[in-house]
Formats: sequence, C-alpha cells, structure tokens
Amino acid sequence: MPPPADIVKVAIEWPGAFPKLMEIDQKKPLSSIIKEVCDGWSLANHDQFALQHADSSNFYITEKVGKSFSTTLAQNAQQLHERIQSSSMDAKLEALKDLANYSRDVTFAQEFINLDGISLLTQMVESGTERYQKLQKIMKPCFGDMLSFTLTAFVELMDHGIVSWDTFSVAFIKKIASYVNKFASDISILQRSLAILESMVLNSHDLYQKVAQEITIGQLIPHLQGTDQEIQTYTIAVINALFLKAPDDKRQEMANILAQKQLRSIILTHVIRAQRAINNEMAHQLYVLQVLTFNLLEDRMMTKMDPQDQAQRDIIFELRRIAFDAELEPNNSSGSIEKRKSMYTRDYKKLGFINHVNPAMDFTQTPPGMLALDNMLYFAKHHQDAYIRIVLENSSREDKHECPFGRSSIELTKMLCEILKVGELPSETCNDFHPMFFTHDRSFEEFFCICIQLLNKTWKEMRATSEDFNKARKGVGRESLGRMVKQGHASLEVQRLTAPTSAEYWGVSSVQILCTLEGQHLESSSCAVQSGQLKQNRTNNYCYCTLFIVREI
Repeated sequence: MPPPADIVKVAIEWPGAFPKLMEIDQKKPLSSIIKEVCDGWSLANHDQFALQHADSSNFYITEKVGKSFSTTLAQNAQQLHERIQSSSMDAKLEALKDLANYSRDVTFAQEFINLDGISLLTQMVESGTERYQKLQKIMKPCFGDMLSFTLTAFVELMDHGIVSWDTFSVAFIKKIASYVNKFASDISILQRSLAILESMVLNSHDLYQKVAQEITIGQLIPHLQGTDQEIQTYTIAVINALFLKAPDDKRQEMANILAQKQLRSIILTHVIRAQRAINNEMAHQLYVLQVLTFNLLEDRMMTKMDPQDQAQRDIIFELRRIAFDAELEPNNSSGSIEKRKSMYTRDYKKLGFINHVNPAMDFTQTPPGMLALDNMLYFAKHHQDAYIRIVLENSSREDKHECPFGRSSIELTKMLCEILKVGELPSETCNDFHPMFFTHDRSFEEFFCICIQLLNKTWKEMRATSEDFNKARKGVGRESLGRMVKQGHASLEVQRLTAPTSAEYWGVSSVQILCTLEGQHLESSSCAVQSGQLKQNRTNNYCYCTLFIVREI
C-alpha cells in the first residue's frame, strides 16, 4: 500500500554523521519536523537548528509562520556578522566565503541586512580592505579571494531588492570603479565590480551621474578585447546602462565617443567574429546595444520638415543637383521665374515626390519625418551611381510604370523604423541581434540603400504601375523586409553582394506579386497554374540553353 501523499522520504545529513532517510509529514509545522530530526541525532536545543538544501543553492527551508526558524536564522546571521570581523585572516576568509554562499537565500539575506550587514560590507570595501593591501605582495591570493567573496556577497544581497541603491557613498563608488582598472587580471573581482556598476546606473539616477564621472569608455574598452566572454558581457552591459540612462542631450554625445573609440569595430572583431559561440546573455546585451543605437534616429524620425527652413530645403535642392547634374541658378540668372518653377516641378516629379511644386510637404508626416530625407541624401552622396541610375531609369519610363523614388524612400524608411522598432525601449528578454548591423558605422542608412535598390529592381520585374504602389507596399513590402532582417547575412556588404536579381527575393513568387497587384488573391487556380507554366517553360529554355533560330519571313 503506497504511503499517504503528505508523507515524503527525505535524506538528511549532519556533519560528522551518516545521512539518514527519514519520513517527513508535510502537514506538521516546520518546528516539529526539525525537533524530530534533532531527536534522531540526540541534538539539544532544536530551536537553534534549521533545514537547508544540500544542493548548490544551499537555500533554507522556510514556512510563512515559524518563530523558532526565524530565531535560528537570526543566530546564524549574527554569527557570520561576527566572523567576518575576525582578526584572523583565515577565519575572515572562510566567513566571507560562507556569506557569499548563504546570501543567495532571501530569508537569510533579510536577517543579515537587519544587522546592518550591507553597511559593514561597504565599510570593508571602502576602508577595511586598505589594511590588507599593504600585505598584498606577500598574501595576494588571500587578499584577492577575500575581496572577491566580499563583492559577491554584496551583489547577492542587493539582488534581493531589500536595500535601496541610493544609500551608497561616493567613496564606495570610487572604490568599485577603481577595481575595474586595478584588477583587470582578476576575473572574479572585475566581473563583480562591473555588475555593481551596472546595477548602480540602472537603479539610481544620482548614482548614474556619479558612476559616469568615475568610469570612462576608454577604461571599459580593453575589457572587450580580452577572451573572457563573461567579462565582455558585463562590460557591454555597463556601456548599455550608461547609454540607456544618459539624458537625451547627452546620448548623441556618448554615441560620438563610442564611435571615436571604435566600439563597433572592437565588438565585431573580439565578440561577434570570435572563434566561439555567443551565449544568450551576450546576445541580449548586443541586442540592447543595437536597439539603443537605432533609437538615436528617433529624433529625426519624429521631426517634421519646416518648408520655410532654407537649410532643409537645400537638401532637396542637392538631391535634384546630384540626379540631374544641375547647378542652382542664381537669383539674377536669365529666364523667367515661371520657367524656373516649371523646370523644378518637372525635376521633382522625376524624383518621385508626391508634391511636385513643394516637395518639402512630403516630409511633414511623422514618422518617418526628416529621417527619410536623410536616407535619400545619404544614398545620393554615398551610392551616387546607383542613385542616378534609379532616378533616370524611372524618369525615362512610361508614367504608369515609374517607381517613384521619393515616395518609395519615405514609405521604405517608415517600414524600416517599424521593423527595427526605432524609438522603442529594449525588451528585457529578447536576444535578437543582427551581426550585419555591427559591420558599418551607418548601418541603418546602408541597409536602406540596399533595400531601395531591391525595391526598384522588384518593381521593374513586377511591371508595376503607380496605382499599384499601396498594394505592393501592403502586400509584400513589410513582411519581406522583416524576413530580410531576420535572415540577414553576417555583414551588409555580403547582403549587398548576394542580393538576388528577381522578385522571389521578397519571399513570394512573381505570380503572387502580379496577382496581388491586380487585386486577385490566387483564388483562381487557372491563373496561377497558367502563369506558373509559362514561367517554368521560360526557365527551362534558359536552363537548357535552347537555341533560338531567327528565320526570314
């Protein structure tokens, strides 16, 4: 007959004795169970004992009510509190090791914190360890271990969220920041120091300002050039925290510093392209950095163009000049004003703007706002041949088959902002970073340049018309761009070089595209089959190098 469901068999051990397999009645109070266990080993004062998991967690077994258990934990916490202040180095080291282990348990942590344990640890970091630094040369291993266990216990205790981060002094922050430089070779001290700095920045605005004054990007960069991925992860986490908490007016300034220090290139070389797999935590930190970088575009994305702003209007004039090799005419140039207006209107139509008379009005909708114009200018300046080819190709087509460059650029920029979630805070659980966005300092603009060329190429193969623009955008655009991002290559250059030459790149067949544009949804199987057969026949002919003979009629 099986035992009752409330009766469980548990192996319990006591130091210096053989373990026992005991039956525990889960209905009994915890104090009664502990008394039975103590009676089994003839241990008096059962109210001074507690049950603890024997696995790596070492967590204490608790229940919502149980004064005797709380008394036991308080006694254990008191003993550790006294032991870590011992004058004996060996006793102190052993006590700090135990504290680092027990502090993971929230119940023990509460008791130790009630004894003002956090203050004791911070004092040890600020001044107590100074006494032993003089002896560091002769007892370096002991000192390193002692500091490592102290910082570990501090991190574990603070992770429970019982104590506010705002309570720490500048001296403590300076000391932790100094460890990032002094103990670069001690992995455990460096890792815990970086973890503390990250938590300070994320959990307190005041501490963010103090940490930002004590730690520089230049001090963090060397830790990314090492081979320990855990240290690299914590280093990027600190950079992300500083980036995330920086005021809006300081964020772009910090981005410029990161660019000057070649952070992207260092991460690409020593992290992404290192000869080892990227773990989940590193992937998450790279994703956060990717999101924060793209979020720098939010201001331009949400900025409307001012039609009266001459500097902004000059950008549109520059697009016209590059495309048509046209010099801006001075005010006193020959020709009537009406003639020049007509010429501008004609060119703006060729550039694909919706408003041919005043194209500045095309950029008054947010998003994408001025970001779309920025992308167009970047494409025109950095990929000038491709830009001119697209504009001239479309201006030479019949009106109904032209792919409006201006309108397409605005819609494409808007879709990229949606797909890449520009302006949204990073998720705490996502690790969806894309290596290709770490291969160029202007990755968003470069990705736009690749996409606008593919869009124009697909438009030609679809034989689409201007009336089909919205259908094409809704039917295949966003979904295809999303696939393009998720299936992105290791670099933007590879993405550019391996870009397919047909509409199948966008993840749908040419037949689907054409039927979508014509308002059909492949409901007619004959349309799909016949079109598919025609296409297959043409493909077969090309594949087998069919010889076509020209005969005179």
